[in-house]
Amino acid sequence: MLCYWKSAFFSELSDAAIAVLADTFERAPSDNCALVIERFGGEAARVEPTATAYPHREPGHNLLLISQWTDPAASDAGIAWARTTFEALAPHMAERAYTNYLPADDHDRVRQAFGVNYERLVELKRRYDPHNLFHLNQNIDPTRSS
Repeated sequence: MLCYWKSAFFSELSDAAIAVLADTFERAPSDNCALVIERFGGEAARVEPTATAYPHREPGHNLLLISQWTDPAASDAGIAWARTTFEALAPHMAERAYTNYLPADDHDRVRQAFGVNYERLVELKRRYDPHNLFHLNQNIDPTRSS
């Protein structure tokens, strides 16, 4: 299975956002595509944003947009659908992201994913991994100016 993911939090799960979800899902290029909406709240929302690396603790909803296909020739269409759907939903999205759901080409959103903790994590990375040995992830680059 080949796949491409996009993800962001909704500012509000409004009727307009739901209409965009329904409309774009009808054009999914494969039966293996999915739009997952996760509710955030409860105990996770009671943790202070700076208590862990993960800062996004306010109640709300996260979207995991999954495009999946089996034929390598369908890759361009699968990736394009995910990107187009994400762009259509952008007006409804908050500037927050969940690190584990970011695709490799969304590296510019790593700062959003770590939010208020990003600068502290850069300093930790500089201290404990100054040569960036652990970089095969949504990397915090210790050489970038913060």
